[in-house]
Amino acid sequence: MAEAEFDPARLAKLLLRRSRTGALATLMAGSGDPYCSLVSTATAPDGSPILLISKLAVHTRNILQDPRLSLMLHDEDAQGVEGARIMVAGAAESVEGDDLAICRRRYLSAHPAAEAYASFSDFVWFRIKPRNVHLVAGFGRIVDLLPAQFLTELTGAKELIDGEPQVIDHVNADHRDALELYATRLLDGPSGDWRCSGCDPEGLDLQQWAGETPSKQRNGVLRLVFAERVTTLAALRHILRDLAQRARAGQS
Repeated sequence: MAEAEFDPARLAKLLLRRSRTGALATLMAGSGDPYCSLVSTATAPDGSPILLISKLAVHTRNILQDPRLSLMLHDEDAQGVEGARIMVAGAAESVEGDDLAICRRRYLSAHPAAEAYASFSDFVWFRIKPRNVHLVAGFGRIVDLLPAQFLTELTGAKELIDGEPQVIDHVNADHRDALELYATRLLDGPSGDWRCSGCDPEGLDLQQWAGETPSKQRNGVLRLVFAERVTTLAALRHILRDLAQRARAGQS
C-alpha cells in the first residue's frame, strides 16, 4: 500500500476499505476490563466498519452492555509493525431497516462464506460510528483524523448506492477482463481472478478469487480510487470505461 506522498486521509480510507479482519477492543461487562478479539470486517457505503457477530461471543455481550469500542486495522501486505495501521475509536450501533439490507449485501460481498450463518437468529449486525481515527504510518507519520476526513460523503449519491448490486453483478459477469486490468496495470496487483465487491462515490473495491466457491476465496483486496467523485450510474460507467482504456494503453 505504498504512497508517493503521505496523505493521511487517503491512507486511512484505503485501510478501511481494504481490511477484511481487525482487532476489536471492547469493555468487559461488569468489570470494565479491556477485552480484545479478532473479527471480520467490511464497510458501509460511507466507509464506516460493519460487524456481523454472534450473541454468544464475549465481545457481543460487552457491546450490548457498553457500545464504546475501538477497532485496529492494519496493512495486511506489510510485515510485522512496519505497515500502516489505524485505530478506529467509536461506538457500535445496531443496524436495522434499509441500512441493514445495504450493510448485509456489502458484508456478504466481502465475505461470501458468511452467507451460511448470516441469517441465524443468534447473529447480530453492528455498524461502528467512528469518533476519530488514530493513524500510525511510520516515524513522524502519526495523525489523528475526524470522521469528515476519512468517511465518504454520500450526499446526492442515492442512485449509485441503490444501484450497487446491479453494478457488481454486471461488471463481474461481463467485464472481468477490465477488472483484471484495473488490478494488474493500475494497482500493481498480481494476475488472477479479480471480482468487484463494492462501489461508492470514491472508488471500486476489488477482491481476488482462487475458485468458484466462497470457501476458496483469497484475501487479496485492492481499492481503485476515482480521480473525481461519482454519484450516478452514468458517471460510473464513464469513469470505468476511461480507466479501462487507460489500463489497456499501459498507463498507471
